[in-house]
Amino acid sequence: MHIGLLTDSVASLSLDDTLDLARDIGARSVEFAAGDWSTSPHIDVPGLLRSESDRAELLRRIAGRGLDLAALNASGNQLHPVHHIEYDGKVRDVIRLAGALGVTTVVLMSGLPAGAPGDTVPNWITTSWPPETTRVHDYQWNDVVLPYWADLAAFATAEGIERLAVEMHANQVVFSVPGVLRLREAIGPIVAANLDPSHLLWMGADPLAAADALAGVVAHVHAKDTRIEERAAVRSLLDPLTVPHVDERSWNFVTVGRGHDVRWWAAFVDRLRAGGYDGVLSIEHEDARVDGVDGVREAAGVLRDALDLSDADR
Repeated sequence: MHIGLLTDSVASLSLDDTLDLARDIGARSVEFAAGDWSTSPHIDVPGLLRSESDRAELLRRIAGRGLDLAALNASGNQLHPVHHIEYDGKVRDVIRLAGALGVTTVVLMSGLPAGAPGDTVPNWITTSWPPETTRVHDYQWNDVVLPYWADLAAFATAEGIERLAVEMHANQVVFSVPGVLRLREAIGPIVAANLDPSHLLWMGADPLAAADALAGVVAHVHAKDTRIEERAAVRSLLDPLTVPHVDERSWNFVTVGRGHDVRWWAAFVDRLRAGGYDGVLSIEHEDARVDGVDGVREAAGVLRDALDLSDADR
């Protein structure tokens, strides 16, 4: 297992400075984001699709730092009831580019549709009551999600993609382990998991148990941490306050190590290894209180120590 960098963590840096940072922290790989949820600060997807020479130059710059390209990230809501054509187009362009670059893993979300035909807002169902929520959930999965994903999987396979690594994320139809497994069972083994512990933590799941349950299914890992604040006892973990409200929220995304210590991360590595995963721990920095470069460096130090501790225990 090795350290990588999701380059949106330092979106203000140039491509070359970002690659230099990845090399300097001891990363072996990078992951570029270019879906609807990213400003795509480091790669121009349409331009790279048009130009073989530009693709070759990008790969040369990556390899020149002793790095490889672990994945492209197409995260967004491609099933949005209003913007689905635009957002799906971005997902497919990222898949095309991954194939053209020889990258076999694309990280993405499941998407979240409306609750009924004609609705204009995505509808996230997290409870079975009242009864109409179950009808909405069934409609989303059977009428929208599964047909869409059957087509997307066929498209990705034709482009040379081996793994569509679905991230369990809020406001998506797949937000927990059962959702990943349901989608994989219906569509096939091209559907895998991007295991990001930060989201599972604030939703009340245990990422260590999730790693066990996803043995053989994890294709990519984001190293991002969450701290549950004491005020969660009053506010609950369901918190609509936006990320900048750090001092008021019931939970916050924090630099790796500031929510869970090195021993926890070593245990996470152990559980991933036990399930057959030996890939990248791609640092994703979203700590509102810590500069991206500083946070990435701090996270890399924690992960190095965690990997060393895990190796010592083997």
